Amino acid sequence: MSRIVRFHRIGGPEVLQFDDIDVSAPQAGEVQIRMRAIGLNRAEVMYRSGEYVHPPRFPATLGYEGSGVVEAVGSGVSGFAVGDAVSVVPAFSLLDYGMYGELVKAPAHAVVKNPAGLSFEQAAATWMMYGTAWGALIELGGLKQGEAVLIGAASSSVGLAAIEIANAVGAVPIALTRSDKKRDALLRAGAKHVIASGGPALTKQVLELTGGTGARIAFDPVGGPESAHQLGALAQHGTYFQYGTLDMRDLSVPAMDLLGRRLTVRGYQIFEITLDAARLERAKRFITEGLASGALKPAIDRTFPFDRIADAHRYMESGEQVGKIVVTV
Repeated sequence: MSRIVRFHRIGGPEVLQFDDIDVSAPQAGEVQIRMRAIGLNRAEVMYRSGEYVHPPRFPATLGYEGSGVVEAVGSGVSGFAVGDAVSVVPAFSLLDYGMYGELVKAPAHAVVKNPAGLSFEQAAATWMMYGTAWGALIELGGLKQGEAVLIGAASSSVGLAAIEIANAVGAVPIALTRSDKKRDALLRAGAKHVIASGGPALTKQVLELTGGTGARIAFDPVGGPESAHQLGALAQHGTYFQYGTLDMRDLSVPAMDLLGRRLTVRGYQIFEITLDAARLERAKRFITEGLASGALKPAIDRTFPFDRIADAHRYMESGEQVGKIVVTV
């Protein structure tokens, strides 16, 4: 028997409950993992609240990523052995798998060995944030040395990962935040500039910082009417990636900016990367090499014990964190 966190109705953190279930042996193509740490993600809060891209199927499991030790492997699985320290990459549907548990199963394609010296907590804080940022900025966006990138909600785990990845390729990360109180933390995290204002002032500051050129990419999980001011700050042929919906209102897309500078506005999810075998391998290589070299250092804001996972969800909803929230098992 294993304790698994599930929910039987949508709602706030209070709907999360511990269920004792019998975790079956791994099937073909699966790996069974004894979890040591779980990384929390905004998508899981939205799924629990009934605001995700698909509704839950009850009783619903949760959790896109975590790290632990291989307990067993199914038939046809190679490259993993019992006792290996591994992490889980978000490369599956929450309708099929969930990582909030003491003992879980994951598809083998979504499992990766931990680099030497990486703690379970750091490993659990790795793949959603770096995979999401790498996919948009590098794989799809082609961000290059010297180009500016606007990073919305920059104090989030994905935002901090985007700052590191931009620096790794010699680009110029411009961090966007709602509050000036996070400015120093973002500068310490590697942001070249921090903008805490919105509206037309944001557009003006970006153009001043880039000598009138504008940013090549906007990487934003917020959206809503404020998106107009990021679009106004993009360079010719710039791209706006929306990868979240912290503001549920529709984007505001100024037609003359769109046409005059031939901008691209697109939705983006990490699954564009992790469900494509070739892209996933490139992501694994870039991120693993970055972790090994020290260019990428997972930022953990706070850890919670497994028994307080509902409190961890409440903390995520507060928006106070700078970095990843991790639950230890």
